[in-house]
Amino acid sequence: MGIEIVLNILRFVVLLGLQILVLNQVEISGFLNPYLYVLFILALPIETPRAIVLILAFITGLTMDVFSDTLGIHTTACLWVALLRPAMIKLISPREGFEFYFKPTLGYLGLPKYLLYAGILVFVHHFVLFFLEFFRFDELPRMLLKIVASSVFTLILIFISQQFFSKGKSGQ
Repeated sequence: MGIEIVLNILRFVVLLGLQILVLNQVEISGFLNPYLYVLFILALPIETPRAIVLILAFITGLTMDVFSDTLGIHTTACLWVALLRPAMIKLISPREGFEFYFKPTLGYLGLPKYLLYAGILVFVHHFVLFFLEFFRFDELPRMLLKIVASSVFTLILIFISQQFFSKGKSGQ
């Protein structure tokens, strides 16, 4: 269990470091902004208490807000992901339940269930993030295009990272 805490801290540092130092500099055609850091919240073990997930989501979003000079939009988006995560876990749960300390990964869940889980949560994150960023209805078509394009781009990066760091079907 102690090693898992260290691995989660390492995942937090790596994902936020990569986001802040590299991915925040990426904006393709004004519509593609990858936000891979949300994977930290998605990859937390299922048994993580809801209060801990909310605290970690708050810290993750706040860290992004501090380094992105935004006023709470990343924090709000991350908290929405944390709030909806239990419903998504319930939606993808097998009838017999998950094994102890299961982490939702592409290798364990398979493409359809992982796409449902990660796809909806990434879309929610991006919707909240870009809605708060734009906050103008005359920009609605541009905002929707940015939400969809950035969500797809982020999901592609998540799938690549899942393949790169996958340990097989162990869920670990």
